[in-house]
Amino acid sequence: MSVFDLARPNIRELVPYQSARRIGGQAQVFVNANEAGGLVNAAFDGAINRYPGAQPTELVADYARYCGLKPGQLLATRGADEGIEVLIRTFCEPELDAILIQPPTYGMYAITAETCAVAVKTTVSLQEADLSDAKLVFVCRPNNPTGEMMAPDDLKALLERAAGSALVVVDEAYIEFAEAQSVASWINDYPNLVVLRTFSKAFGMAGLRLGMVLANEEVISLLAKVLAPYPIPTPVAAIARQAMTEEGLGLMRDRVREVNALRATLVNNLEAKGYRVIPSSANFILVDDEALFDKLLAGGVLARRLSGKTRISIGSTQEMAKVQEAIHG
Repeated sequence: MSVFDLARPNIRELVPYQSARRIGGQAQVFVNANEAGGLVNAAFDGAINRYPGAQPTELVADYARYCGLKPGQLLATRGADEGIEVLIRTFCEPELDAILIQPPTYGMYAITAETCAVAVKTTVSLQEADLSDAKLVFVCRPNNPTGEMMAPDDLKALLERAAGSALVVVDEAYIEFAEAQSVASWINDYPNLVVLRTFSKAFGMAGLRLGMVLANEEVISLLAKVLAPYPIPTPVAAIARQAMTEEGLGLMRDRVREVNALRATLVNNLEAKGYRVIPSSANFILVDDEALFDKLLAGGVLARRLSGKTRISIGSTQEMAKVQEAIHG
């Protein structure tokens, strides 16, 4: 028997999440991972000889003020990905429970569930889906990879249908780019609502691997039991607090305005050349043309090929100029 045979059967058969870094690729401009373009400057000047606290209390308090909640309604995690993991591990019984998703959507919901031996149910419409055997319903809003937004009334109806039987997890990784408001303020009215946030997108800090879970205090207390000790390194928390200052929030909002303007320009140029672009409220667009991926790559730009389509992240002004050059050949 080999070491491979010692692994759990579901892990041996698992196809890992194909992140932009795992796929790789060579180019001069990278617009394949929905990261912020350009450089985000941050610094840490402190001691690292002690373990951090179970939670970075000052950062949690800062972020609670930012999203209008109480600190007890937040849990800091190593990226929103860890938030997904602790939710599944906390609420789903292996080999018994299921999560529900509406593809195409963020791949880590399914990958994490499969890793934990939790079933993955799919539907063509969350509004019409059978919720009877789902413990967690994941709603990516804006959705990755399409950039589309579920309407507030549809989300409220979903929360009401799931009440008493399932948590509705609204992934707001891209919410700062959307004109629609966050649903974080709904948490006090919907005990089964969980919201995921990240510092990776609008805040431009993907390298920190820092996320937040927003939920009622009972849910947060349960998740905290499962979360690994010392989850957020001291330098990560200190750097992230710089983004929560008045200056840091101003820079983030300037970045959002720039990205949204660049996105609109890119969409207009693509549509003028006959491409069909799915309307997006995020820092990326999805183009219904797989050949565009190869055209961009020939021009030194690495985008993302997804199920016969091409996803383009909105980078810096300089990066998007290179994208435009590649499109025009």
